[in-house]
Amino acid sequence: MKKIDAIIRPERLTDTIKGLKKIGISGFTVSQVVGRGRQKDTQGVYRGKNYQVTLHPKVKLEIILSDYMVEPTIKTIFETAQTGEDGDGKIYVYPILEAYNIRTGEPDIDIDDLMNKKG
Repeated sequence: MKKIDAIIRPERLTDTIKGLKKIGISGFTVSQVVGRGRQKDTQGVYRGKNYQVTLHPKVKLEIILSDYMVEPTIKTIFETAQTGEDGDGKIYVYPILEAYNIRTGEPDIDIDDLMNKKG
């Protein structure tokens, strides 16, 4: 099993979720985050005063999946989240040593089994 963390632009989230669902990924977590990368600072105005925006709003998708789903998932995220501009985000892939279903207390040996059996 692997974990994919994808940090993307908020405006690309809907298209990315649609793309993930098309390849059979229906389980994921989405968090609103802010961060800093190569994206340039911007200027903001609040109550008539200028300020510099150094942390940019992003969304973070966390997806746990079987090894065989990693490449199609990464490809889908590239296709749906990429604009070609600085600030498109990053994708990180981590190994998952163990996973458990809290309801049943059983180990999840192949996280994608349920998705594949249903459809």
